Amino acid sequence: MEDLFTEAEPQISGRASTVPLAARMRPRTLDEVVGQQHIVGEGKLLRRAIEADRVASILLFGPPGTGKTSLAQVIAASTRSRFERVNAVESSVADLRRIMGAAALRADQGGPSTLLFIDEIHRFNKAQQDVLLPDVESGRVRLIGATTHNPFFYVNSPLVSRSQVFQLEPLAEADLRKLMERALADDERGLGGRGIVLDEAAAAHLATISDGDARKCLSALELAALTTPADGDGAIHISLAVAEESIQRKAVVYDGDGDAHYDTISAFIKSMRGSDPDAAIYWLAKMIYAGEDPRFIARRVVICASEDVGLADSNALVVATAAAQAVELVGLPEAQLNLAHAVLYIATAPKSNRATMAIGAANKDVQEGRTLAVPEHLRDSHYSGAKKIGHGAGYKYSHDYDGGYVPQAYLPEGRRYYEPTEHGQEKRIKERLDYWRAQFEAEKTR
Repeated sequence: MEDLFTEAEPQISGRASTVPLAARMRPRTLDEVVGQQHIVGEGKLLRRAIEADRVASILLFGPPGTGKTSLAQVIAASTRSRFERVNAVESSVADLRRIMGAAALRADQGGPSTLLFIDEIHRFNKAQQDVLLPDVESGRVRLIGATTHNPFFYVNSPLVSRSQVFQLEPLAEADLRKLMERALADDERGLGGRGIVLDEAAAAHLATISDGDARKCLSALELAALTTPADGDGAIHISLAVAEESIQRKAVVYDGDGDAHYDTISAFIKSMRGSDPDAAIYWLAKMIYAGEDPRFIARRVVICASEDVGLADSNALVVATAAAQAVELVGLPEAQLNLAHAVLYIATAPKSNRATMAIGAANKDVQEGRTLAVPEHLRDSHYSGAKKIGHGAGYKYSHDYDGGYVPQAYLPEGRRYYEPTEHGQEKRIKERLDYWRAQFEAEKTR
């Protein structure tokens, strides 16, 4: 357990501090908060609650480096409540019970309420989260939970229902540029007074590659400043080359079992379905770069080939299945070529979801309706005695007729599930099926 105020305001100057620049430059007031104007802008709910010291229990979720802990510190600095902080990685049920007991004692004695900040709250198990419920519900403790995972999936429903949920977005490049400028100008907490010259190209690179993560951006800036020797004039010149070395490989925000995983695969599938090859190939590249399992990607491509292309171009399934086999045979990085081949084929193919709709409608009838009996003329007649009970009687063998088709009922109630479109190859299927169905209807009227 630690008091957040200590971390918020280090008692050492920026120049001599061993505290990382990103921690030193955390905002101390709402006016210093950069980004997240959709929740802390003028007139917004969270800003009004903070200014009035009326913050109820809240859950802050968003990618790393977007300001969750910073907002908690701003609230801590403005509240008249007792502030307690725990990290879900390090804390136990006993720690929580100790805090709750002290909070209840203060409340009973007429003391201040308790504001409890839990970082990475999604790492608490159900039992740990349940410990919070009675005191959060009674109001003795106001909770601020921070998480990179969607709380609707990773936090107990009763706790979510008692909290206001705020989603933080990655910072815009302009916001990151503003943070770097502020750090370079701040003599007390930042890098001011060192004669640092940040090239425009270097600043643009850091803002872009940081992917909306303020911590990553400021850490890279600090590393560049501390490792670059001064020139003859005493200036520390941070060029594009220095910036590239300082931030190295871009770390894409992508949690293999959380929102980024599901949101990205959703965008990927919808881009293929929506016939946008450029978007589909981008989302594919992002997933591969972030380390997504290529088998998972291949499975989704195979599914999309039938779900969204279907009989409009049956070769889509052939190509997708071949790509999935290539993933197993070749492996990454080369298999990305096979995946790209299949993704672009599906994205640019004519689309039909009628196979999907057909099996869906048939499933619904099987599950909810009366089970249909197999017509007698379709029943198996190969075993001894089958013909004696009428099985197979009257069945017409299709290949004995012109065109390999003869009007004949294959469902006792004549239900229809498949209605082809006129897209791609399915147009020819529709023409053929319409002809057969017309023959069948004509035969019924005879």
